[in-house]
Amino acid sequence: MESESFSTLLRTASREQHEEVRGSSFIGDLLGRKLGVEAFARYTEQLWFVYGALEAGARHLAADPVAGPFVRPELFRRAALERDLEHLRGPGWRRTAGALPATLEYAERISVCARTWPAGYVAHHYTRYMGDLSGGQIIRDTAERTWGFPKKGDGVRFYVFEEIPNPAAFKRAYCELLDALPGDELERQRTVAECKRAYALNNGMFEALGEEFPLTA
Repeated sequence: MESESFSTLLRTASREQHEEVRGSSFIGDLLGRKLGVEAFARYTEQLWFVYGALEAGARHLAADPVAGPFVRPELFRRAALERDLEHLRGPGWRRTAGALPATLEYAERISVCARTWPAGYVAHHYTRYMGDLSGGQIIRDTAERTWGFPKKGDGVRFYVFEEIPNPAAFKRAYCELLDALPGDELERQRTVAECKRAYALNNGMFEALGEEFPLTA
């Protein structure tokens, strides 16, 4: 029997966590158009901290034999997040930006992997960017309709990958990179476990946002 490809292994292993994230009350309330634009702005702000860690790590790992092939500038989101935050919060947004403790924990774990374990960094890279290329489009569409942002414009630029004209082809190529990831079976299992940890950290961030923006009865 042919063994499962690593990209398939990652996808199936993280499916349960992915459903948990999709089922989080904060995202459910956001997509259900029950929360105000401030909740969306706060979420965008948390993403800025997470992607700050991811993209700082990318700079250090560009030449790394394991993580280097995944460092693709067309994926980078931090500049888009900064434009969105300027639109959502005004030009002084950096002065008031603050990370929730759950967000700091998430960003710190990404930074640790970037410094010490390239395959672990890849697990976080996969979890975030492939999720954004797929499910993020639902959030963009909801935000445009709920708060009147210009289509694919300021406020939702984070969700628009202008340099990736064919997301499906990009995802296929990305999965091929995952399947070619060097490492033995033990390393693969560790990487799968880190992928699950990435989902759990992301879910922790959503839970913290849900506590900050409880629905008033």
